[in-house]
Amino acid sequence: MMVALTLIVLGALIAATAPRVLARGSWPDREPVLALLVWQCVVVAVLLCCVLAMALSGAAAWQAVRGHVFAPAPSRVVEAYGLSAFGESWPAVVAVVLACGGVWTAAMLTREIRHARARRRARRTELLTRAPLLPGEEAAPGERLVVLESERPDAWWLPGSTPRLVVTTAALRRLRGRRLDAVLAHERGHLRARHDWLLHCSSALAAGFPRVPVFRAFRDQVHRLVELAADDVASRHCGRLEVALALVELNEERGVFDPYASHPGAQVPQRVDRLLRAAPRLTVVRRLRTTALAALVPLVPLLVAFAPGLRALG
Repeated sequence: MMVALTLIVLGALIAATAPRVLARGSWPDREPVLALLVWQCVVVAVLLCCVLAMALSGAAAWQAVRGHVFAPAPSRVVEAYGLSAFGESWPAVVAVVLACGGVWTAAMLTREIRHARARRRARRTELLTRAPLLPGEEAAPGERLVVLESERPDAWWLPGSTPRLVVTTAALRRLRGRRLDAVLAHERGHLRARHDWLLHCSSALAAGFPRVPVFRAFRDQVHRLVELAADDVASRHCGRLEVALALVELNEERGVFDPYASHPGAQVPQRVDRLLRAAPRLTVVRRLRTTALAALVPLVPLLVAFAPGLRALG
């Protein structure tokens, strides 16, 4: 049972400190894809701590669960975990609380996916109404570019089994040449990286556990970093200056560049600044080192969970 308590403390420690540690560095703006990987590894580590603690607590509380968790293990491995040291009542409470947290997480994720699908269906219906297929035209599988009549310059992606890149006629009139290519490359970057799944998962965790710092920070950072990652995709195709100018032309009438305005697109000026500054990427050695350290984070709960058993076998 001590291992389960250690895992709970470790998960709480990671959840409380990881957002502060990651917020101190400026490197995520230079390497948004790597930063997304680090955040995912941190969240996976927290969830692993909870799952492993739940399994060990359940094994300490109920013989039936113990038989499933330690089925192939020799008796000395089971004894190494000291499952009977705390009796059965406290492990049962811990296991039930963690199991409820797991069910709640699954429910939040299911709700987020259902709402996302409903919004997507509504937007597809509206899109088909405003931009219907021409007589004799068939809906082709795969990515499709849709031009929408509108006085507002805009472009967005609509994920799904048949993804759509939507651009308005006002955007076509305003953006020319490589700037239009930059906007489309940005949206294709979202589509090909499947950023919608990251957004759904981060939103579900933050909605289900709003008081957990790591889940709130994960949601906020994912929404910011996916835009930076898509900007970098577009920059590789069209250049940073063209992407920055395209962002300005698309958003200049929305008030996002007013320093005193509160606007959902408030991150656009920071994105333009970042593109114009063109800070150099991290060195290859540092990127590899950060990737290796991030991959090790989820291994820590596994090492804590399996250490008594491995020590007993060794």
